[in-house]
Amino acid sequence: MFYRRAGIQHTTYKADLQIWPIRFDRLQIIAVLALALSIPFWLPRAYVFGYLMPWVIWSAAALSLNLLVGWTGQIHMGFAAVMAIGAYSSIHLMRLGLPFELCLLGAGLASAVIGLIFGAAALRVKGLYLAISTLALQFLIDWVLVHVSAISGGTAATLQAPYPRILGMVVKSDWGLYYIALAWTILLVILMINLGRTDTGRALVAVREKDYAAEMLGISSFYHKGLAFWTSSFLGGVTGALLAFVYYRAITSTMFTIDMSIQVLAMVIIGGLGSVLGSVLGAGLILMAPGLLNNLVNWVAAAMGLSISVLLLNYLPLVLYGALIMGFLMFEPLGLAKVYDNLRNYLLVWPFGYTKR
Repeated sequence: MFYRRAGIQHTTYKADLQIWPIRFDRLQIIAVLALALSIPFWLPRAYVFGYLMPWVIWSAAALSLNLLVGWTGQIHMGFAAVMAIGAYSSIHLMRLGLPFELCLLGAGLASAVIGLIFGAAALRVKGLYLAISTLALQFLIDWVLVHVSAISGGTAATLQAPYPRILGMVVKSDWGLYYIALAWTILLVILMINLGRTDTGRALVAVREKDYAAEMLGISSFYHKGLAFWTSSFLGGVTGALLAFVYYRAITSTMFTIDMSIQVLAMVIIGGLGSVLGSVLGAGLILMAPGLLNNLVNWVAAAMGLSISVLLLNYLPLVLYGALIMGFLMFEPLGLAKVYDNLRNYLLVWPFGYTKR
């Protein structure tokens, strides 16, 4: 059987600390990476930039937020504002003549500083009170972008993003922009996978479970909550900058709204809190399910010869989309990552279903 632990001998510490001890897991990772790198060469451009590019970037956004919500247990309702700070900061820094790499760093730092200020409420409150405090960040940034023309250019203004310049070379090709986004997402995946293997990652999980119990064990809740807000905001700011440079190519003051914040949070919850794979799967479901459901409804209506009003066709996929999310929350609250884990555990012991892992 291709999915077995047979032959795995933990005779050294190095072997015992492997991230993927099962050979088939390693082959899966290599196959997915090869597929992601080769897709632009054989998949039509419309599919790459209509489906794959947003999936890659929003996976990075979900991973950035999951560090805070999933690993540390701190709710954040204004993550779109964090990404907006990164997007606008990077474009203004680029217009000042700074290299693209420094613009991304500046975008991350700007988002981290402002995100940490509003995240300071997490040091005293939690739950719904923390959600309200982060929601204030969203509304404040929305107001600033609409009313401060020096930043956004005004309500109806569009801020054009220059082409990124990597190591002195201007990247204008669509494939080059795709690989920039893919490189950032792969970097975040590597970071998050290894985070749980570090002392800091375990401390964040301890704060998430019981912050006062973590304090009794010598883990500073104050420090680790602040660190989580700082790091998550930094990563979100860089992701927002890349969203502007490699995908949108132009941004307006109405792009980074509360709807976007709820969308990113839904990706984290549906995918699985504290899961790297869940963030990627959740981003794919939230982005693609409405379009797929819309096509499915149209196909069923045409196949059955049903006459459905345009208004119903517009809202029926949204109803099915909401029912799909509710179904996941009711029947598998741990998200898509748990669905995958259940399937993987089944294959580990198949056909001996009575055995324990």
